[in-house]
Amino acid sequence: MFTTTGSRGLYKAPLSKGLLLVLNCLTVMLTLLPQYQELFVYTLQVTQHQVWRLLFGRLICLDVKDAFCSSLLIYNFRIFERRFGTRKFASFLFGTWVLSALMDFLLAQAFQFLFDYEVEELPAGLIAPVFSLFVPFYRLIPSMPVTQVLGHIHITNKSLVYIVGLQLLTSGPFMWLVALSGLISGGLYHSNFLWMQKLLFVPAWVSCIGRYILEPLFSTSQPSSETPVGMGATLDIQRQQRMDILDQQLMLAQYNESTRNTRPQPQPGFLQWTRLFPSLRQRGPNRPPMQPRPQAEAPPSTQSPLLDNSPVAEEQVALLVEMGFTRTDALEALRASNNDINMATNFLLQH
Repeated sequence: MFTTTGSRGLYKAPLSKGLLLVLNCLTVMLTLLPQYQELFVYTLQVTQHQVWRLLFGRLICLDVKDAFCSSLLIYNFRIFERRFGTRKFASFLFGTWVLSALMDFLLAQAFQFLFDYEVEELPAGLIAPVFSLFVPFYRLIPSMPVTQVLGHIHITNKSLVYIVGLQLLTSGPFMWLVALSGLISGGLYHSNFLWMQKLLFVPAWVSCIGRYILEPLFSTSQPSSETPVGMGATLDIQRQQRMDILDQQLMLAQYNESTRNTRPQPQPGFLQWTRLFPSLRQRGPNRPPMQPRPQAEAPPSTQSPLLDNSPVAEEQVALLVEMGFTRTDALEALRASNNDINMATNFLLQH
């Protein structure tokens, strides 16, 4: 399962939702109408009057397996749209799409020069920009150990994403060329090589058009965090909520066990971080109903005065809120982690 992006679906990710819906619908239509697939083949041998082939061939997948794997990766990488905003996320996809088109041509020419084999067709679809997102995924998303296999192989919260990427990599004979092109393009754009982020970006007026026309079509309503379990919920929803609770408890136990095994003498403050989140373990629909207290009785304090009174930077709170978390959870996570944005993000993503 994907554990790096939380369980809030496509909330605050309209571009990711639009890509998933539109591109997959077009893939299904071309599968049902195979006579039109030839028009969307990604070929490097294009004439002046067939430049549109280069456009559509690098957007729509002709293979259902490639569309499925790339959709899983886009759904997982939606966290970048929440974190950086839709316009920056769209600029990254646009910039890497343009750079990867050039890289595809250069790599195909290099392959022909080294092995005397001309590459005419490449896998179609939004493959290269999807692989380019592995660059910020590797550099920005922290790795959390989940379990071990055979006592030596560590399984983290990012392992399944890499497995899906490996499956997509081995799905075609020249998929490696497109993947390498995407990784190079992602590295160049992410590092702002030759100020590429200032050259290849989505203009503000295009972003405004998308905000007022396209975003209402693909926006997702904010998930409710105040509806108690059992009020109007079906049995399937209640069963899924109970499974989520057990899954969170299992992941927390596995993480504590892995930290004890890998760090016999951990630093205090990192190993004890799960004790600093008593209110975050029961969030959203898993939060039990509050029992009324007599006004004369003072509620017991579950956190130390240092955590309650520690100042929190509004920039870090805004960053966590943009990622899809509520302001209350972001404040509690930052206070408990002593304003460590990485530690707070790790715990919120795992719960």
